[in-house]
Parts: sequence; structure tokens; C-alpha cells
Amino acid sequence: LSRKWFVLRSGGSALDSVEKGCARCEIEHCDGSVGYGGSPDESGETTLDAMIMNGNTMEVGAVADLRRIKNAIGVARAVMELTEHTLLVGESASVFAENMGFIAEDLTTNNSVNIFLQWLKGNCQPNYRKNVFPDPSKTCGPYKPRTILKQKGRTRQANTRSHDTIGMIALDKDGHVAAGTTTNGLTHKVPGRVGDSPIVGAGAYADSSAGAAAATGDGDVMMRFLPSYLAVELMRAGADPSAACKTAISRIKRHYSEFFGAIICANTTGHYAAACNKAPGLSQFHYMVSNSESDIPLLKTVDCF
Repeated sequence: LSRKWFVLRSGGSALDSVEKGCARCEIEHCDGSVGYGGSPDESGETTLDAMIMNGNTMEVGAVADLRRIKNAIGVARAVMELTEHTLLVGESASVFAENMGFIAEDLTTNNSVNIFLQWLKGNCQPNYRKNVFPDPSKTCGPYKPRTILKQKGRTRQANTRSHDTIGMIALDKDGHVAAGTTTNGLTHKVPGRVGDSPIVGAGAYADSSAGAAAATGDGDVMMRFLPSYLAVELMRAGADPSAACKTAISRIKRHYSEFFGAIICANTTGHYAAACNKAPGLSQFHYMVSNSESDIPLLKTVDCF
């Protein structure tokens, strides 16, 4: 966050500050949920998702299931600025990045290997399979579909360390708004899984005429409700950031009362807020704010409801 604020304070654009801030987190493995060497999937591989949005032009660049490239947010910006597309995924996204000059590197570290090996020793628990055999709650795969008349639900794992996202919002001196996200996704996810982070309107959304928002948490649930888009549209309609954040969370809560998630919101006047759903392992949400009122980033806390 300090890197992002340095860019803004030096006269840089909101878009530059979001990219630089997210890139710093990718290097420093913020919370272990961002960047290389974390959140291995079922096959032990780390893949990255990222998105960046220009609230002035409404351009978006995003990548998902990115392999071999550490600077996911940089590739996302390249998608936005060097193609007419919005989202590139998988191996093709990695090839695109290499062709654009990004360095191919191994995203695996000793830490991610250890996480994967411990998971295998624990009979692949937790995992995110259902309605398959052998029983995914007791053993590893490979799995096959199970012929059933009625779906059998499994309790969702609310592991606060298994997934998270870095979401950043920036408002520069010219009133331009930008937002971005970067993450290595859900630990032990099914290979190919993409969460909310690179999905515009879900992981983040920005519009310089209204504000911006970014979400974090259980992306598989949250992306179904486009909470970031909803929050920005509520602010456009006159809601303050706190009310917008709470309404976006409440919309999800109505269907998934114990979902794990939070959202941050900021309007074009620089007012900001956050909201989170009170769930096992989440009673408060912490976020950082940098502005002209302080020389250092300030830690803010909001009680979940």
C-alpha cells in the first residue's frame, strides 16, 4: 500500500498506483494469498488471477489461471492496453505474457510444495468436490461422477487462510478512479478454477463518475452477485460508501448466510468504508487507507454484521 501511495503522492495516475501496489504484493506474498509460491491446486501448481480497471475509460484487463508469470497484474494491464480483449485465461494467457516480454519463471516454492504434500498426507482434505466417487470427504481422487437422483450437499469450508485477495482502489488528484485485484486463488482448488478476482464487477469495479469497490472472500459465492458493481451503482444513485458496502454484503447474505467475505468502497469525493459478513473466523475486517491526511498507511477496522 505504501508503494501505491508513493505513486499517487508523486503525481502518478490512479491506474499506475493500483498496478504498482498490486505488483508489490505479488513480490512480497501479501498474506500468502497473493503471488507465486502459495495456494497450490489439487495438482500442486500455483496459478494466478488478476484484474485492473480504468474508471475513466471503462477499459478492463484481466488474466486467470495464469502460469509461469509472477507479475499477474502487469499482464492484466497488458491485456487492457495491448489487445482489444478484456480477459485471457490459462496457457494461452501465459504464452501471451511471454510474447509481450514477461519473464517465464517457476511459481512453485518449497512452501507451496510442503502445503501440497501435507494435503496429500491428510487424504486431500479439504477439497472442493461433491457428488463424486470415491467419497471426497474421506479420500483423494481421481474422482468420477456419481449417478444420483438428488444432489448431496457438502458443508463449505470457511477456512480464513485458504483464500483471499488483494483489492486496491485509487483516486488521484485529477479525480480519476481505478481498481485492481491480484490473487493466487483458493488453496487446493480444482485445477482450472477461477474465482471472483479477475471478473469485472465481482472482484472489483471502477467508474470515475461514481466510485470504486473491491471484494475479497469466497469468490465462488461472491462472483454470483457482482458485489463490486452493485456497490458502485448504489454510490452512483446517492448511497454513501458505508451503505453501499453493507447492501452489497446483505444481497449475498440473503442467500448464503454464513459466506466468508468483505468489500471496500470509495466514492469520488474520497469518502470510503468497508463491510463484511459475520461468519466463523470473521468477526472484523481490516483494511488499509492512505490519503493526504497522513504520511503513513492507516489500519482501519470494521465490525462484521
